[in-house]
Amino acid sequence: MAPRILLCGDVFGRLNQLFKRVSSVNKSAGPFDALLCVGQFFPDSPELLDEFMAYIEGGSTIPLPTYFIGDYGVAAPKILLAASKDSANRGFKMDGLKVCDNLFWLKGSGKFNLFELSVTYLSGRKSSNVQQFGTYSEDDVDALRAIAEEPGVVDFGVTNGAVASDIPTGLSDSTGSDSTISELVQEIKPRYHIAGSKGIYYAREPYSNVDAVHVTRFIGLASVGNRDKQKFIHALSPTPASTMSSTEIAMKTTNTTLSPYTSAEEKASPKDTVKRSSDDISDSQHWRYDVSQKRQKYDALCFKFVSSDSCPRGETCNFRHDTDAREHCLRGVCFDFLNKGKCERVPDCRFRHSLQDEGDKHPSRKPGSEKTRSSRSRECWFCLSSPSVESHLIISIGENYYLALAKGPLVEDHVLIIPVEHMPNTLFLSSESDAELLRFQSSLKRYFKNQEKEVIFFEWASIRGTHANLQVIPIPSSKAAMVEKAFNLAAQKLEFKFVTKKFDSISDGRKFLKTQIDGNSSLFYAEIPGGCKIVLQDFNRSLLSAVPAAVNGQAEVAILSPRLYTLVNKQLPHSCFETVGFASAL
Repeated sequence: MAPRILLCGDVFGRLNQLFKRVSSVNKSAGPFDALLCVGQFFPDSPELLDEFMAYIEGGSTIPLPTYFIGDYGVAAPKILLAASKDSANRGFKMDGLKVCDNLFWLKGSGKFNLFELSVTYLSGRKSSNVQQFGTYSEDDVDALRAIAEEPGVVDFGVTNGAVASDIPTGLSDSTGSDSTISELVQEIKPRYHIAGSKGIYYAREPYSNVDAVHVTRFIGLASVGNRDKQKFIHALSPTPASTMSSTEIAMKTTNTTLSPYTSAEEKASPKDTVKRSSDDISDSQHWRYDVSQKRQKYDALCFKFVSSDSCPRGETCNFRHDTDAREHCLRGVCFDFLNKGKCERVPDCRFRHSLQDEGDKHPSRKPGSEKTRSSRSRECWFCLSSPSVESHLIISIGENYYLALAKGPLVEDHVLIIPVEHMPNTLFLSSESDAELLRFQSSLKRYFKNQEKEVIFFEWASIRGTHANLQVIPIPSSKAAMVEKAFNLAAQKLEFKFVTKKFDSISDGRKFLKTQIDGNSSLFYAEIPGGCKIVLQDFNRSLLSAVPAAVNGQAEVAILSPRLYTLVNKQLPHSCFETVGFASAL
């Protein structure tokens, strides 16, 4: 039986009215499996806060699993910060962070299965000021671009806002145009695109997608309690694409139109000046698409190719495969700077916004020269000499390495061992530096052993990385035996294999790893309890954000997307380092 899903527009904190309507629909036409809310979910005025908090605090009941993406409004930061700190929400959770019983926050961007339906989402609004809540980042957008390259058909694409190119007469809210959403919808091609924030209900005829056999249906939903009494609840029961045959997926209704992106381009062409008057109605249905800034075919860079040096679409890809851009990206240049010539995240962006900082105009300059390193260090957020370094996260500083809290921990007490020198990986450092690294590792192992925990160390040893960091993940000792299996299961899902090597000491293991990396390849390795190393040669960067090696229900071992990193205010006890004599930087 196909899942039954309810969709809702901007809630604005009117939960009593929303769930009264949901309960009524559920009773008359249900039962329904879940509710997806688009647009602003939180109140827009303090008057509705008591009503809203009654559900958050458990005084009122939410009748069915409810998912929302509009993480802005009155009290949103306070409520969502509390949800983020909840231990049950730690780790890589694309299927929503639990706020209270039956209420889940779809944070940032991602893809998950909802009763077998494939759902992608982009939370928050576009803003030039990156904030912890209420806006999406370029990292969120890049993650969706990578998802767009994955095989399979997405059932639901969920966004807060629609984008406006042509606004239909009578539209009450014509603000909020977002060309980024337009681009993502073209790339992801969901079977249903659900959006809010326009203030009206609008369901477009299905349209054909470019380079895909299935059609897309757009549904724009009005806000809860809107004055015009427009529809704010919509029910769907689609068959999951994963269970459909290719013939079923390719079926089109008689009212299917061309892609609105193509239509809008034709509308702007000179020959469109002689259109039939009846086309005016059809033209007005493209109001959600802002194609004035739409990327032209083969003009924009392919994110998949630039980030991973491979694209499954090959020559059929609609975006440009530029090897020079790939090289710049590997050297830490911002993808948006390469693609658009500008970056909206400046000055908060962590990547470089120049093609010449690495000495590109001076081929004779060696990559490891002091002048080049100094240039890199000024912009690097891990270099102690950089104005960008976040010193409040630093725990202890040694001669060659220092220890810092992870900016967004995957588990409690997640820390990083970072070389003082700006190097792409720790395997390029000298044997003398290794001795200090081993002291850090031994100190951490002793500290966590007193807490009945074991430690996993892992690193993506890139030949062209920015600044190396060795990740330190403590896990319960009772789960240590599961670690190797967890890594192998994750690898199996992603269709590659880890190679396991056992050594008598950590020092022997690092000596072996140094023989496996050269100037032409990178690798991922992890030291797991039991003295073994898990090694993968030529580890592809795109895989790093997709290794959910779950050790238990709350702990995960992976290199994850930067969008997961949010500032936390906690410190490891200084006693962790007293036994080895490192000077505390706090």
